[in-house]
Amino acid sequence: MPMLREPWKKYRKFKPLDLPNRQWPSRTNDKPPRWLATDLRDGNQSLVDPMDGEQKLRFFKMLVELGYKEIEVSFPSASQTDYDFTRSLVDTPGVVPDDVYLQVLSPCREDFIRRTVESLRGAKKAILHLYLATSECFRRIVFGMTEEETLALAVKCTQFARSITKDDPSHAGTEWLYEFSPETFSDTSPEFAVRVCEAVKEAWGPTEDSKIIFNLPATVEMATPNIFADQVEYFCTHMTEREKFCVSVHPHNDRGCAVAAAELAQMAGADRVEGTLFGNGERTGNVDLVTLALNLYTQGIWPNIDFSDINKVIRVCEESTKIPVNERWPYGGQLVVCAFSGSHQDAIKKGFQLRKKEGRGPEDPWELPYLPLDPQDIGRTYEAVIRVNSQSGKGGVAWIIQRSLELDLPRGLQVAFSKIVQKEADAKGRELLPREIQALFEQSYHLKENPRFTLIDYNITAVRSPSPAPPKSSRGQPPQTQAPAQNTSAAKRQFAGIIAIDGVQHPVVGVGNGAISSLANALHSLGIDLDVADYKEHAIGEGREVKAATYIECTASGSNEKVWGVGIHEDVVQASLIALLSAASSFLSSRVSTPVPFRPKHLRQFSEAELEALERLNLNGPDSPNSPLRTSTTAAEASEAATTPSKLNMETHADSVPARKINFDLLEKNAEQVVNGHAEKP
Repeated sequence: MPMLREPWKKYRKFKPLDLPNRQWPSRTNDKPPRWLATDLRDGNQSLVDPMDGEQKLRFFKMLVELGYKEIEVSFPSASQTDYDFTRSLVDTPGVVPDDVYLQVLSPCREDFIRRTVESLRGAKKAILHLYLATSECFRRIVFGMTEEETLALAVKCTQFARSITKDDPSHAGTEWLYEFSPETFSDTSPEFAVRVCEAVKEAWGPTEDSKIIFNLPATVEMATPNIFADQVEYFCTHMTEREKFCVSVHPHNDRGCAVAAAELAQMAGADRVEGTLFGNGERTGNVDLVTLALNLYTQGIWPNIDFSDINKVIRVCEESTKIPVNERWPYGGQLVVCAFSGSHQDAIKKGFQLRKKEGRGPEDPWELPYLPLDPQDIGRTYEAVIRVNSQSGKGGVAWIIQRSLELDLPRGLQVAFSKIVQKEADAKGRELLPREIQALFEQSYHLKENPRFTLIDYNITAVRSPSPAPPKSSRGQPPQTQAPAQNTSAAKRQFAGIIAIDGVQHPVVGVGNGAISSLANALHSLGIDLDVADYKEHAIGEGREVKAATYIECTASGSNEKVWGVGIHEDVVQASLIALLSAASSFLSSRVSTPVPFRPKHLRQFSEAELEALERLNLNGPDSPNSPLRTSTTAAEASEAATTPSKLNMETHADSVPARKINFDLLEKNAEQVVNGHAEKP
């Protein structure tokens, strides 16, 4: 049957109260209520497989650890299991703290009330909870009772309960409290609810020191939370002797508004809230005590309940009820402190960066986009705050890299890498885990191994243009006997080194304004034309373990193609050289016919000065009998030498040859063969 186009023919709109002078809208909740946890009674009775005694005991102990002082533990007259569990709590020393009340529930039947009271015999603090439906719907359909018959039964059962509890000398060792619930209060005439509770109050005889509890349940949520608040305020203002009773509420979640109903009810005068952890209960469940408590907490109010280890609470609840906590459940869900959206991730990342910059600690005022609660306050970690899928942007990706590798990526690199991540997430069709994103970054920017470039050895020296001869005196002698002071700050830098490209070693020399430009010019001599467009660096770690992280953005000469390189090393110069070679490797690999075998455009002819610079890389000197510049090196010798890396090597692997074994004749011969397309590795 489809939904009705004229639903008013079937369903009646709930009639609100006429309460023109309502006061609750102008009030605020500034303190926590008394809490009653009914997981072991209301929550348990709604389970497909109710908890056994051992599970209930574990749950009870957790509630005590959290700080609950009033716990509804059972419906003793409903089952032997509940009765036995209640007795075990009372009879086992040390299980129930002296300041914790055990609450038990019974319907308004004398035999049930008697058995319920017996289950608590010997308890230090006890709450006897009786309920009786008062709405016209339940009285007419379920019980066939008039208002007067209902009122009389409520009074009779209260008097009987009093006679076998606080008036019974055999129970003198127990501090008895009495709770009465006009069941279906939310659908009961407010005038009749007041009339019944006035009669019950008189029958019990409360005092200011021992108040009666009137529990006003939204047994079925009938209307909007503001209407429930009106009902609670009406009750509070029309009952007499307000100082002698506590108003409790028990909202159910049929319309999805139980939390709001409980909070507005407190504004309307309620002193106490009954509910369960994560809202377990009949149909759509009870009000969630976790949400209520942490709502107060995020308003700067200590709720008297400690959820510092919310993951443990979730684990116990799920194992006991066999109902998983929804991933989107307020505060407790696994995804509530996670952001997948790119704009959300960027805002969160900036918020954390600002807190770090301002030096804010765990107790300093919390203000962070999208996160009303510091995840660490409830035992969550920041690592789970940002998660990445195909919808995520650069901010989330950068956050994960910053947390895992301590790298503060420049914005341009964030954009470039986020595209790589999005492509990977699309290909996998799922969220990427942080470890997968870290591995993808290390692979994309060659942090563990550069697959195409290896810097075998290098040297950077200051060079300057030849200066004109100083003028002679009239007698042909220099005007001064000492050499003029050298200003090396204006000198160029010359890079001389050995670079292995795709396993083939090439001697290169380049001159520039600094280390990066001189290496870039050296690569230019091999036909790799890259211009440095952006450069950023920062330190990683502190003290002696500090490293330099360098980021270089390069553009291919004559095109708009951009590539990024990343370098990490103890020496900032070497880090920058690694970053440039990382970019060069990405440049070669990004060509259309990837991977492209490297072919230098021409053979480099070195000048005498450049050869001398290359010779200086040899630790034994060019005149040594074993100098590779003066003698040939066999493949076997080169292979053997590869096991002893040069002390200047930065990124070596099994094919690297240390500087003292380099044979430039062999290298140049191989380079020539590369041009002809049939080179072998030296």
